[in-house]
Amino acid sequence: MQLLKKNRNQSKNNRALKRYYKMLDKINRLEKDVEHLTDDALQEKTNEFRNRLQQKETIYDLAPEAFAVVRETSRRVLGLRHYDVQIIGGLVLLDNNISEMATGEGKTLVASLPTYLVALEGKGVHIITVNEYLARRDKELIGQIHEFLGLNVGLNVGGLSPAEKQAAYHCDITYGVGNEFGFDFLRDNTVQALSQKVQRPFHYAIIDEVDSVLIDEAKTPLIIAGKDKPSDRLYDVCARVIKGLKEDEDFTFDLELKTVNFTEKGMSRCEKVFGIDNLFDLEHSSLFHSLLQALRARMLFERDVDYIVEQGEVKLIDMNTGRVMEGRSLSDGLHQAIESKEGLVNTEENKTHASITVQNYYRMYPKLAGMTGTAKTEETELNKVYGMQVVSIPTNKPNQRVDMPDMVFMTKEQKYEQLVKEVRKRHDKGQPILIGTTSVRQSELVAEYLDKQHIQYELLNAKSVEQEAHLIAMAGQKGQITIATNMAGRGTDIMLGEGVAELGGLHVIGTERNESRRIDNQLKGRSARQGDPGSTQFIISLEDYLFIRFASDELERVKPKLKEGKNGLIKSDNVHKFVDTAQKISEGMGYQFREFNLNLEDVINDQRKVTYELRDHLLEADNPIAFITRQIADLPDQFVDSYCQSDVPNDWDLAGMEQALNAILLTEVTFGETEFETVDEIKAYIQPAVDGHKEQLQSLEENEQLQKASRAQGLFVIDTVWKKHLDRMNQLKEGIGMRQYQQENPLDLFKKEGYRLFEESYHEITYQFASRLKQLIEKVREQQKADTKARKED
Repeated sequence: MQLLKKNRNQSKNNRALKRYYKMLDKINRLEKDVEHLTDDALQEKTNEFRNRLQQKETIYDLAPEAFAVVRETSRRVLGLRHYDVQIIGGLVLLDNNISEMATGEGKTLVASLPTYLVALEGKGVHIITVNEYLARRDKELIGQIHEFLGLNVGLNVGGLSPAEKQAAYHCDITYGVGNEFGFDFLRDNTVQALSQKVQRPFHYAIIDEVDSVLIDEAKTPLIIAGKDKPSDRLYDVCARVIKGLKEDEDFTFDLELKTVNFTEKGMSRCEKVFGIDNLFDLEHSSLFHSLLQALRARMLFERDVDYIVEQGEVKLIDMNTGRVMEGRSLSDGLHQAIESKEGLVNTEENKTHASITVQNYYRMYPKLAGMTGTAKTEETELNKVYGMQVVSIPTNKPNQRVDMPDMVFMTKEQKYEQLVKEVRKRHDKGQPILIGTTSVRQSELVAEYLDKQHIQYELLNAKSVEQEAHLIAMAGQKGQITIATNMAGRGTDIMLGEGVAELGGLHVIGTERNESRRIDNQLKGRSARQGDPGSTQFIISLEDYLFIRFASDELERVKPKLKEGKNGLIKSDNVHKFVDTAQKISEGMGYQFREFNLNLEDVINDQRKVTYELRDHLLEADNPIAFITRQIADLPDQFVDSYCQSDVPNDWDLAGMEQALNAILLTEVTFGETEFETVDEIKAYIQPAVDGHKEQLQSLEENEQLQKASRAQGLFVIDTVWKKHLDRMNQLKEGIGMRQYQQENPLDLFKKEGYRLFEESYHEITYQFASRLKQLIEKVREQQKADTKARKED
């Protein structure tokens, strides 16, 4: 079945390539004509293309000629002519798909082709890179092509002023890091005036290393948080309580899913400690949240793997690069829970003010494309979530890389001993070696083994991305040994030094199979770029994290059948099937987790769209008072329905209704001894007061000061209620896992309860709109009276 699926995918890929080769022929036939153009004539093509777009031609009509123009410009400006395979890669991107190209095939140059063409539409193009170093490098290099052709190119990085960001976004093409684009979107939805927004409407984005951004970073939301004073030693108390709980008895820990949940017995113990009846009660939601964060801190975060403690501070480690993430902290109390676990003083808590997942951010782009060397294994997910196909592009030169079979050992000790032997053997003849590890701790462990044998190496733990890129680039020099986490320095080519090709090229050693074949392929892709020779091999053990986490039961079943050779090397063929099985289990679970989390986030995303749309309408309103008046028009009738739910009129809370109505209406409502038999009678009775209220509001619409204050108050209300709502939705999401014992689908439960919470929050917004507007008007009138009185006294 797998073979059939593989053949079907290859056939689909070949059909796509066949279509692109036809386009390539057209582009190649235009090359001679374009070569004869003067610089001025070449530059004039930009105006010609823009005019043709205005005459209703499409970018696809222009593609052959525009690609030929970019190719010729690149040759003149950079001395680089696009290979045929790079042209095909550009056509894939133009179709809003993913171009899978091997390392060293020049993906940066590929992006220059569709970027130019789509930028002619005048709606902006975003080029997303994985770090600021690459964004600057690519903007300065590839930007020369586009600037020669009359386009302006901007750079969006951290630390820019709003004015600088606006300028960057209003360029035809904007380079930057994905997170910065996402944070700008969130910040734009907290501004107090339209003029403060920096982004334009989304149009087209090309994501470099698209699998890293859309798959690896998908589980990490982008969060803008504000500081909140920590609860009075609550996290310290929770840490002590959690420390006394027993795994399996008081809580469950799923190593595969990386989740923790309290058992009923554990819940009872916590309730007993705090002297409460039910932790699930709404009034105890903060306590439950703090206990759950303390449990997560204990079980899911390991010191010197996920974080380090330095000078009394918890500092997070980037699991992809192994670098300390200076200035970053976890939100919603998780950072404080780790601090309490380590016996440190709690810092101020980060409370989420705005957030969005990577998936939902990039799905806002009408046109989205990407480049990477490794995406085919994740094609199903990328197509389902983003609607993008993955097209594998042939290499410009035949691939000479030799991927040697894994060496699998029983123990880690045996694995590292073999690794040192392999390094010594290849180093003695001068062959460069890159050792890829899965964590900083593992890198340091490999370094210790090499130290014992007095083997010199470069341990890649650079303080900056620039240094990291430089060290990775040097990894192909004769006699060089480099130890690095798998993802470090991604985007930087490794060039072979003089005489290295004759030694077999760069040899890459993987010290563990990763949780995804895709990341293994990324490591392999470091070797044998652009037709160079090279080789790869994984030296692993059955004690590695992948097998312990994802296939521990299967491991116990397989172990007795394995034949152990010299030095613990396993010689049974079925061990390789076991390795593949463990990876497929890991990949499947990763996909299920991301899919489930996306389904939950889609609920919040729909609510975000409604809230941000309301906010934008208020920002754009020429008459904020009239806008707010329309928003609160149904509120009086809603109050009547709310206070008169009983079928028995004597049970209606007229006093409460009167108080609620007078909190929002400028015209007073008094029921006195009036009796009503139907709800409609009450609505008719209050209608004159409602009409009088509207008339008074209309009479105040000429007051500019009041208009400005109304807008500011309205924005404050939306932001305050939305922050509170996000907090409630996050707590609901946390509790979903705890409530799976109920006979209801967790997603359905989240949708139902999330809808109820959003209805409450939206009602709160309209009520706050009305009550604050009344308070504003009363203050203005009081001030006017005081001013009049003061003038009379003068």
